[in-house]
Amino acid sequence: MAGDATHRGLDPQGFIEREGSLGRVPRAFRPVVASARDRLLGLFGARLHSAYLYGSIPRGTARVGRSDLDLLVALREEPADADRAGVRVLGEAVDKEFPQIDGVGTLLYGRARLLSAAETYDMGWFVACMCTPLLGEDLAEYLPRYRPDSLLARETNGDLALLLPAWRRRIAEAGGSGNSEAALRPLVRFMSRHLVRTGFTLVMPRWNGWTSDLAEMAEAFGAYYPQRAEQMRAVARRGREPAGDAAVLRSYVEDLGPWLAQEYTRVHGVKSARDD
Repeated sequence: MAGDATHRGLDPQGFIEREGSLGRVPRAFRPVVASARDRLLGLFGARLHSAYLYGSIPRGTARVGRSDLDLLVALREEPADADRAGVRVLGEAVDKEFPQIDGVGTLLYGRARLLSAAETYDMGWFVACMCTPLLGEDLAEYLPRYRPDSLLARETNGDLALLLPAWRRRIAEAGGSGNSEAALRPLVRFMSRHLVRTGFTLVMPRWNGWTSDLAEMAEAFGAYYPQRAEQMRAVARRGREPAGDAAVLRSYVEDLGPWLAQEYTRVHGVKSARDD
């Protein structure tokens, strides 16, 4: 299992093992996965290259009524705005139909981008190690194997400083809505998970392993940054049980986020620039 002191999500050669499988999908979520699969085929048809599950559902740790369905879709060409709108409508329909999930998130890319040199240690790694094949040809066959090193750390999460201004805008926009608690709750969940994963990948090369368990990530981080350990544990708890608290989000963009971005740059450097 990931996190075992002698294993920590690595194979005997020290490469990160792929997470999840269709066989681990809990019984309660199998109709959700089947519906999403069929809807993706109907939406994209021959334009669909491949589709994947990721997150708690293929890892077998999803909780009924609490967990979301996470999908990654690769098209044969770069997606257009209409394609993005299509997956949003698809996600809303699946979420409405199945009360056992709490939302649907879909990442949408073109095949060429996922296999590009620029994405090899970012979205390429994500597909190869974090995603479970659902439909089509598995892009992992064209990607390298990955170690938990500083290059991977930099290219996966070395852009937090660039993200923080957009986070501040999203918080301001959500806080101004009529139902702020409901609007802020998804942001708390998303930003909490992102910060915990960034904290973990900051120490990942020293910890020498991989895990997607938020609590375990926070503990790994805290072993190297004890002054921030309890803070990160609280962030991990909010990643699993979020509440729409504006003060929490402000602390993320005014305290933990800026500190973490600065420390990440000091240790691993800045993520390579992308065209977009």
